[in-house]
Amino acid sequence: MIDSIHGLSRRNKQFIILFLDTFLILLSLLIAYSLRLDEFHLPQGDELWLWLLAPLIAIPVFIRYGLFRAVIEYVEFQALWSIAKAVSLYALIFGMVILISGFMMPRSVILIHWLVTILLVSGSRVVGRSLFSHSRQAFFSKDSSHDNNVIIYGAGSSGVQLARMLAMNNQMKPIAFVDDNPTLHKIQVSGLTVYSPRQLEDLIIKMNVKEVLLAMPSASRRRIREVIAELEPSPVRLRTIPSFTELVEGKVKIEDIRDVNIDDLLGRDSVKPTDSLLCANITDKVVMVTGAGGSIGSELCRQIVKLKPSSLILFEQSEYNLYALEKELIASGVNSLPVNHCIPVLGSVVDQFRVEKVCKRFGVNTIYHAAAYKHVPLVEMNPAVGVINNVMGTLNTAKAAIATEVETFVLISTDKAVRPTNVMGASKRFAELVLQGLHLEGDGEPEDERCQTRFTMVRFGNVLGSSGSVVPFFTDQIKRGGPVTVTHKDIIRYFMTIPEAAQLVIQAGALGEGGDVFVLDMGKPVRIYDLATHMIKLSGLDVRDEDNPEGDIEIKITGLRPGEKLYEELLIGDNVSDTSHPRIMRAEEEVIPWNQLQVLIDELNFVGRLNDASKVRDVLLRAVKGYTPQCGIVDVLEDEASQKLA
Repeated sequence: MIDSIHGLSRRNKQFIILFLDTFLILLSLLIAYSLRLDEFHLPQGDELWLWLLAPLIAIPVFIRYGLFRAVIEYVEFQALWSIAKAVSLYALIFGMVILISGFMMPRSVILIHWLVTILLVSGSRVVGRSLFSHSRQAFFSKDSSHDNNVIIYGAGSSGVQLARMLAMNNQMKPIAFVDDNPTLHKIQVSGLTVYSPRQLEDLIIKMNVKEVLLAMPSASRRRIREVIAELEPSPVRLRTIPSFTELVEGKVKIEDIRDVNIDDLLGRDSVKPTDSLLCANITDKVVMVTGAGGSIGSELCRQIVKLKPSSLILFEQSEYNLYALEKELIASGVNSLPVNHCIPVLGSVVDQFRVEKVCKRFGVNTIYHAAAYKHVPLVEMNPAVGVINNVMGTLNTAKAAIATEVETFVLISTDKAVRPTNVMGASKRFAELVLQGLHLEGDGEPEDERCQTRFTMVRFGNVLGSSGSVVPFFTDQIKRGGPVTVTHKDIIRYFMTIPEAAQLVIQAGALGEGGDVFVLDMGKPVRIYDLATHMIKLSGLDVRDEDNPEGDIEIKITGLRPGEKLYEELLIGDNVSDTSHPRIMRAEEEVIPWNQLQVLIDELNFVGRLNDASKVRDVLLRAVKGYTPQCGIVDVLEDEASQKLA
């Protein structure tokens, strides 16, 4: 019967509750009279109109207090408090009507009627909730063949809220909670039993569970990684929920439950940023970000607007990326800059005149130079264009900064600049040398003529989710059913989330004294093959290999790409020192005096403009210590490039 009631429409359920409350009000009057008179009492004569009047007064009051809008299965203390207030108002009105009408009734009947009505109406909700909860639990227990059965990991407030939302929209069927807290084990929470994590594997098989939802929005990344490791051997899809605050505030809907992504697996617990470092180069200053539409550049802009600069210049050569970023920042909420203080500028960093004009026009104080070509195989195929953009673009932007007396210039560098095997990495190391050379040249001048711009370089590894990142690439391959392609089984990389990288870049820029190279603590390196395996399993699928030929998705080894190496480094030498920030280190590395570097720059610019790939690499070999191009690949690429140009 309970199951049949559960299947009724919302309006039909409300009518049932209305008739039930009407009956309970009449029953309460009967009990009140009988208790007062100390004998069973039925209405007689003029009392009949009083019994008819009682529900006519009560029902509108109950409607006003929303007693028929509440869902019986999810009655909480707040709903019981509403019942108490509604019944109290009804009893007061009922008593006043009796008093005004002059009807003779013992006053204690009204008091008893008030108390009994609260007990009966509240009790009906509690009993109803209990019956529905047990019915739902029994239904889910026997319906283990249901395709939408899910287990919620986390029986806290977020897990309970999630279970209620899922039960109301019927898209998924929560059948149990799993929680680390031993005091919750074997008890009922919102009608679902809470189990120990040790029982999870058996539950997944017994209940035919296809998904596990992680309801742990406030847990540390370390704890989330531990839970994911526990669940990884099980053939289930893992998904997680937005924060509880976002759910309650309506910023996201239950449909926004997302797959557990690799950020949850690889991301580290964040270190609280130092406010003074964050604000030093930004707050109340004019800030320009070159390459503002890129992955790092756009995240820098998001972080910068929260720090309240006087203006933010978005310098970008991609029209679409610039438009999308400006639109996002303007619509991003109360922390965003006014429209007239967020200034989009189309342009290339290679154009020194354009950069200098922008810096002078808006009085730029700080530049974050994120503009660069960073895709290793593409730059390897187009070396001349790559070095012109990465090296000459950095030089021209730096000269513009010096000419307009910009206070701080921060270069976004890369771990691929260390002993590079590709043009992209070599060009970024050359860009570092350019800034170090400019700093050294300024140090040789009299103090009143010295360069006022403070140059800082920040070097770090891969960021999760950036353009060209392996993570979205693997995600797309998994969605298409595979195979997932990995260049080498032993290749490793460092990873960091984009927001963490942007915050650390801002703080490192404030630590610089001039000519500094900072390296970020990237944590432990990740084996890319293992990363692919994790992502397949997080999607609820199995890896197909020799040990598991019936698996879902194959991991295919394709061989190293042009310019790619097995591992990356952050330091060229061992000369490194700590800073005031636990995840930022200062590297002391060899530099080239400006008079020698100027010759190499002029030559690189000349051969780059001629599009002579071989001579571009020759200049890089002489300038960048440790650069070892993969000659076999280089020859093939030069032939291909020549044929295409012809």
